[in-house]
Amino acid sequence: MIPPRNVLITGGTGYIGRRLIPTLDERGHIVRVLVRRESLERVPEEADPVIGNALDASTFVDALGARDTLVHLVGTPHPNPTKAAEFERVDLGSIRASVQAAREAGIAHLIYISVAQPAPVMGAYVAARAAGELAIREAGLTATILRPWYVLGPGHRWPMVLEPFYAVARLLPPTRDGAHRLAMVSIRQMVAALVTAVEHPPAAGTVAVVDAPGIRAAHLDAPTMV
Repeated sequence: MIPPRNVLITGGTGYIGRRLIPTLDERGHIVRVLVRRESLERVPEEADPVIGNALDASTFVDALGARDTLVHLVGTPHPNPTKAAEFERVDLGSIRASVQAAREAGIAHLIYISVAQPAPVMGAYVAARAAGELAIREAGLTATILRPWYVLGPGHRWPMVLEPFYAVARLLPPTRDGAHRLAMVSIRQMVAALVTAVEHPPAAGTVAVVDAPGIRAAHLDAPTMV
């Protein structure tokens, strides 16, 4: 039996959050979204807003409790190599704030979308996400880290032209591991993996890592709530 979770989402008005929130709500979870006051109208109707700043732990730590799950989705939109400074300020700064708030509140579970590692490109982006993972581990939190490379969906489909190259790489022993680790995932698979993480946290004090193959394998059964 799955107990309903109290879930606070940072970055919940973005590409992934707008699709995750209705799914969590349908499955009986209580969902809130951290949002700046000027963006209140962007909060999906299935969630309650929490006014705060994802870069400042002091603005949302009081909204967290010991039984809560914090899902961290904040990130620089459409990352590319020219945005290194944004990766440091926004991506890394926000997860460090979430880690601080999670530790101070003593929450039950932190879920973090990182990125596939190692990777041959986007070094600054990968470095910021790896530093975020390190912050989680050093804080001793119970956490799930998901490592997609690219999440395909509406407005995010251009990498599909690379699929023939992936197909060849999966056939060759020297590139097979990398092709699986850097495989693209669909937005449906990403949401399924996030919901699975919410509903099935790892053992207390441990960190579970879900790479692209695990995300691609995720699917949602009908929920059985307590």
